[in-house]
Amino acid sequence: MNIREYNRLAWNKEVERGNQWTVPVSKEAIAAARQGQWEIILTPTKPVPREWFPDLKGLDVLCLASGGGQQGPILAAAGANVTVLDNSPRQLEQDRLVAERDSLAITTVEGDMADLSMFPDHSFDLIVHPVSNVFVPDVRPVWAEAFRVLRHGGALLAGFDNPAIHLFDYDLADRTGILQVKYALPYSDLTSLTAEERQRRTDEGFPLEFSHTLEDQIGGQLDVGFVITGFYEDSYGEEEGDILANYMHIFIATRAIKP
Repeated sequence: MNIREYNRLAWNKEVERGNQWTVPVSKEAIAAARQGQWEIILTPTKPVPREWFPDLKGLDVLCLASGGGQQGPILAAAGANVTVLDNSPRQLEQDRLVAERDSLAITTVEGDMADLSMFPDHSFDLIVHPVSNVFVPDVRPVWAEAFRVLRHGGALLAGFDNPAIHLFDYDLADRTGILQVKYALPYSDLTSLTAEERQRRTDEGFPLEFSHTLEDQIGGQLDVGFVITGFYEDSYGEEEGDILANYMHIFIATRAIKP
């Protein structure tokens, strides 16, 4: 299976479904950002601390696998020179929609988060990478490419799953409220599911997901040369109704600097 192609089509479909990560920000949020009142999220609910950001005026920012008309337009309205890279053309359309609606200069690029060969070394001052590497089977190339295209002193702000989120049988949890371990880690929709389960998921058009160890998520950043200077955890909001979130934080965000 061509995973990238499948997930491109799946995320196009998520835009049609109105997935919350495909809904563009409002005109009011853009107007506020132009006045210096803004925030973005890397994980479902907790805003990224403002102290994690340098002054955005004139900064070259890459929103990595971050289409959907959310982070990119806010940062552009706050004064950054924003490039949004995403695998889904429909997600990029959401960024262009906001750019046209609110007269923002945003460059959109369709591509693979693990292959940034269209960008020269040292192209960006800041990379914003919300939870999205769950959709690639190997996360280490993502960190390596992010490190390459950042300038020295630049920052990578990344959100990702705690791998424990993939341990459980959520069909059982939805029916009974019982969390039962079902899958070994690292999890993969291609190898952890039965053929029937996998067929049902692909028939419904949902993106394929892959868990990554913390050694790859955090250790992988360190191994390519990043220095991690910030860390927090997050969960879904109450409206999401995720049972595991009653017991632990299930998302992680890191701030990493290229020395």
